[in-house]
Amino acid sequence: MEVKIKADEINSIIKERIENFDFDMDINETGKVISYADGVANIYGLNNVMASEVVEFENGAKGLAVNIEETSVGVILLDSATSLKEGDGVKRTGSLLEVPVGDGLIGRVVNALGEPIDGKGPIEHSDMKFIDRKAPGIMDRKSVHEPLQTGVKVIDALVPIGRGQRELIIGDRQTGKTTIAIDSIINQKDQNCICIYVAIGQKESSVASTVRRLEEEGAMDYTIVVNAGASESSALQYLAPYTGVTIGEYFRDNSRHALTVYDDLTKHAFAYREISLILRRPPGREAFPGDVFYIHSRLLERAAKLSDAKGAGSLTSLPIVETQDGDVSAYIPTNVISITDGQIFLETGLFNSGIRPAINAGLSVSRVGGAAQIKATKQVAGTLRLDLAQFRELEAFAQFASDLDEATKAQLEKGQVMVELMKQPPYSPIAIEKQIVLIYAGVKDFLIDIPVGDVVRFEKEFEPFLESKYQDLLNTIKDNKKLDEDTEKELTKAINEFKQVFVATK
Repeated sequence: MEVKIKADEINSIIKERIENFDFDMDINETGKVISYADGVANIYGLNNVMASEVVEFENGAKGLAVNIEETSVGVILLDSATSLKEGDGVKRTGSLLEVPVGDGLIGRVVNALGEPIDGKGPIEHSDMKFIDRKAPGIMDRKSVHEPLQTGVKVIDALVPIGRGQRELIIGDRQTGKTTIAIDSIINQKDQNCICIYVAIGQKESSVASTVRRLEEEGAMDYTIVVNAGASESSALQYLAPYTGVTIGEYFRDNSRHALTVYDDLTKHAFAYREISLILRRPPGREAFPGDVFYIHSRLLERAAKLSDAKGAGSLTSLPIVETQDGDVSAYIPTNVISITDGQIFLETGLFNSGIRPAINAGLSVSRVGGAAQIKATKQVAGTLRLDLAQFRELEAFAQFASDLDEATKAQLEKGQVMVELMKQPPYSPIAIEKQIVLIYAGVKDFLIDIPVGDVVRFEKEFEPFLESKYQDLLNTIKDNKKLDEDTEKELTKAINEFKQVFVATK
């Protein structure tokens, strides 16, 4: 027997179901996934969510609310391996993103959330800190006046870095940017400075070799590595530098000194661009969102030398930016140049011609200048930049000139000696007192009669000679931090004595 249901009966049943439907979901505190792609989820609901609040999905994964719109919330996932589907539930946690800080992290390799990834067990942290914090105000700061020596002669002499400074390292790929940063970390041994190396979007093998190098040099005893590799999601690559600076701020705020290296902010900007485009934010120049300047300025402004009233701690930043074919006028390089207190510019041409570190003395600058140098360095390196700049100019001119006067020839010869003297192999930082002796020898024309090809060997053999016979002289320079008349006489005696035993190849 066939049962017929009338249309009006169907209508009444549907109306009854709608009226009696129990919608128990609280859209102020919970929500549902509308869509998910590339580590970014769109959520319906979560009406009360805060910007940068951590939210939790029903599968246990965590996310960070970054886009709060009228009808939806954009969330970036904090776990690369998480897979979400449409309709999954999500709820507020009521807390902002925090990472562990403290001495327990020293010597460890952690991810962008401060979790250990080196297989050495859990980390005993002192505290948890929010990764988004305000930079110290102007009244809480002090002018940069203490040197942070990198151990690289050409940097400490020409573009000195001070504690609390932000000095950009910029250049094309494979020009030695990371090497300078690693040298700076290695040189902080026994300098009461904790180093934080942040690797963003790098190959795991590259980060592993960097960590191995730091271990070999004994630098992991005072270094923390934060790694968000190329295989990690864009969200974690975006968060990594903020985690690094938060860890560094703990030491700064406890009257200690810290150095953060961001390697590199170009990849950081790429990760943020990817997130922004998936969130459908309006693209601007080079498809970057309008606030790409802000993400770097709020990161780098947190580097500071605190006032005595605040404990006199410091946080120094060495951001790295990669250029394309030496173009410093591209969007991200110009942004970061305008935020930092100077830049160290590495040139491919110099690198390929064997001048390493390949630092262009003309384009490199420190806006802190002599304030970040000890008096002895200022005394010997005062004319060095001018000498090198004049040499570069004369070198270009001399290619077309067939006959040069004696003064020009002498200047060219001195320039060639100083260029050789500024060369330095990677991962071999030099103590500041030895740098002063070497630069003194070059600037005062003691090396003018040594063949250019022997200058590097002269330096290599001169160092152990000083350590064995003139250690007291080195200690005097290190302790007094200036060259007086007696010290200069002793220096001259040491250089002349070594020149007599040094055999130059004619």
